[in-house]
Amino acid sequence: MGRTAARLQWLAMGLLALGLTGVSPGQVLGALAIGLSVLTALKLVEARRLGERRLVALLQLGVAGLLSALQPELVPSLLQGATMLTALAGLLALEVGEGPDWRSLLRRSVSVLLAALPMALVLLLLVPRLSPFSVLPILDDQTAVTGLSETLNPGSIAALADDTAPAARVSFPTGVPPPEEQRYWRVLVHDRFDGRQWLAAPGVRRLGVPAPATAGSSATGALQEQWIVEPSGLTTVPWSGNGMPLGTLLRQDRRGELRLGLPTGQRRVYGIAATPPSAGGNWREQPPRMLDLQGIAGLNPRLEALGAEWARLPAPRDRLMAAERWFRSQGFRYSRTPGALPEQAPLDAFLFDRREGFCGHFAGAFSALMRRAGVPARVVSGFRGGSWVTALGGEGYLDLRRSDAHAWSEVWLPGQGWIRVDPSAWVTNPASPRSQTTAARGSLGWLQRQWWAVDLLWSRWWLGFDREAQDQLLRRLLGEQRGWVGVLILVLVAVGLAAGLGLLAWLGLRVSGDPLRRELDRSLALLARHGLAPAPGETLPRFLARVQRRWPALARDLSALEEAYATARFAPPRSDGPAAGLRELRRRRRRLGAELRRGVSRIGADAGHAGRAPDSTD
Repeated sequence: MGRTAARLQWLAMGLLALGLTGVSPGQVLGALAIGLSVLTALKLVEARRLGERRLVALLQLGVAGLLSALQPELVPSLLQGATMLTALAGLLALEVGEGPDWRSLLRRSVSVLLAALPMALVLLLLVPRLSPFSVLPILDDQTAVTGLSETLNPGSIAALADDTAPAARVSFPTGVPPPEEQRYWRVLVHDRFDGRQWLAAPGVRRLGVPAPATAGSSATGALQEQWIVEPSGLTTVPWSGNGMPLGTLLRQDRRGELRLGLPTGQRRVYGIAATPPSAGGNWREQPPRMLDLQGIAGLNPRLEALGAEWARLPAPRDRLMAAERWFRSQGFRYSRTPGALPEQAPLDAFLFDRREGFCGHFAGAFSALMRRAGVPARVVSGFRGGSWVTALGGEGYLDLRRSDAHAWSEVWLPGQGWIRVDPSAWVTNPASPRSQTTAARGSLGWLQRQWWAVDLLWSRWWLGFDREAQDQLLRRLLGEQRGWVGVLILVLVAVGLAAGLGLLAWLGLRVSGDPLRRELDRSLALLARHGLAPAPGETLPRFLARVQRRWPALARDLSALEEAYATARFAPPRSDGPAAGLRELRRRRRRLGAELRRGVSRIGADAGHAGRAPDSTD
């Protein structure tokens, strides 16, 4: 056990600690990873024997693997890879002693990881994938909501209007985003109104539509939307409301909410197919309920009187048009800081006195007016707009921030079903939140957006390979002969193991040799590039003396190289360890290479013979 191994293991612990910063202790695997990391650090502090230090290295590798299940995003995956590389290097340092330096150990670790890739790829693609353990929380999930809330009142969105943190990204196989006027991404439906605020009616979540098509179904159309949603406290996820969700973990209810059966504390990836919904599966065609007309009588008398006036119009569309004309003629203004509404008749104060508010005010008041006019209505919250990012060398994507949170209304019209109405667009200055709180600008913002494009590709490949995608792959490989999957796994694991061992042999990891001699050969190769090589039977001192006569400017470096080799080879062991002589020889070789690159002199073509000195150079 030496200092190199200790440094590498402590470095691995630091990388683990950095990776734990994004782990929630309120999840089963998160709590397990944190607990194992603490125990591993304590064990490293008190470890004295070789076996204990080996156990520390194995625990570090285990915790890194656990973190890979919790944080499969690109940046955490790179951090986990660095942790595994460092922990494996520390384990190799324990086994081989103080001979190689940390660079050599890291190179060997890379070789081992590359050799393990074929078998790991086979296991990833073919071994049945388990459902995520972290859907069973042991503590309450305290993750912040992404600019939305299941309870909508005039103050909820204003508090988050200036939060420009990432909320979601969506890409389109066509590479072209939808027009600006169509960029409404629904998340929550608020259909219960108590006179002041809008809430989601309890029990509606269980009223699901028929099961959606899976990724391998022949009924599935082309991919229409590919989503990556950042962690939030919501089980509902955004989508356009068109098409059908892909995968059994996605379910849409009769109101058009889309729920994903994955932990809300981690990034979620899912797709929407362009296939039209099956009969009875289109949320827009679901008939309204009595709930969609209910309100609390007497709380906003002036609103109720205006709605009752519109109710005398013959058709629901006439009432909708009357509402639009009224909103456009009253001089309403969009404002993020309209102030709190009074407790008594709050919507009356907004509609008839202040006439100033943000999207929540307009959507809530308009929906309440429509209900009083006899038109089924509800409030929908989600995201509006987004910034289109053109990625270098890849497909573009639409970047949604928390500041893009928005609320609008939906009304039911006979023969048309539920249609979207955004009363915020009727005001005199309908500036969207994103127009004033934009993403980072300048070169740093550009680099960040390009990195997100790379991260988008990684997430689609890595996080998008779920159980349905695996079933689709097995169906292509085996057809209906799924009983042969075990045999296929065994065969491919054997092939992967053989490929890994072959790669190790090719990389030279299993070939023993003299590190001092290899370092000397590298130094001689530098001279051979300039036409100077030892003659057969020529000793090292004679060869270097001949080079000095041809190139006097290198006399000091050549003498230092000869002295370093002789000291490392024949002198008694140094007090700072056996690897010190190798490090000194390597340093001299680099100094010689630097002088040669600077071109101090020109070596003639007749400076020596091509070839290699025999072992007599020792």
